Amino acid sequence: MIRVLIADDEELIRTAVVALLDLEDDITVIAQADNGDDAMALAAAHDPDVVLLDLEMPPTDGIYTAERILGAHPRAKAVLVTRHARPGVLKRALASGIAGFVPKSTPVSALATVIRDIAAGRRYVDPDIAATALAADRCPLTPRELDVLRMTRQNAPIQHIARTLHLAEGTVRNYLSTAMTKLDAPSRHAAADIAWENGWV
Repeated sequence: MIRVLIADDEELIRTAVVALLDLEDDITVIAQADNGDDAMALAAAHDPDVVLLDLEMPPTDGIYTAERILGAHPRAKAVLVTRHARPGVLKRALASGIAGFVPKSTPVSALATVIRDIAAGRRYVDPDIAATALAADRCPLTPRELDVLRMTRQNAPIQHIARTLHLAEGTVRNYLSTAMTKLDAPSRHAAADIAWENGWV
């Protein structure tokens, strides 16, 4: 029996997936959570074979949650489920040891097959997500632009970014402005989010 932990903050989707997976003869859902912190605690309590995690849930995303669970439970396998499959997210997920990557539109019968494959030690990446990742554009940003966006993602103020990177505040603003223009972003935080979603920072 494959023992599965599911974490998704959308209750309707989570409970439907739980109910349908429990109909499978060889899969049982041993615990469910609506956030990453509870998922980590439940993994510690139940030692699941496979954790099925939503990418976007509070207070931490699915990749962070998977890293912590896999670090504490090396035998476990992780599958990430997402509505927005950005190429950079796929790269980060695979680098974090996540073995499966599927869109939320995946039928539960197909998801059950993926869970079996993952439990058996194989990997699965949705073909459309993989094709998008292979066709992704190269990063248009310079290393310094990436540096300032990386710190912006950490909510660092411009003064702190300037001190840390040994730059003038005006230079930091110039790098941010150029990055925003290149990414067609309305703000520096939006630019940082785009860079993060594409796996550049």
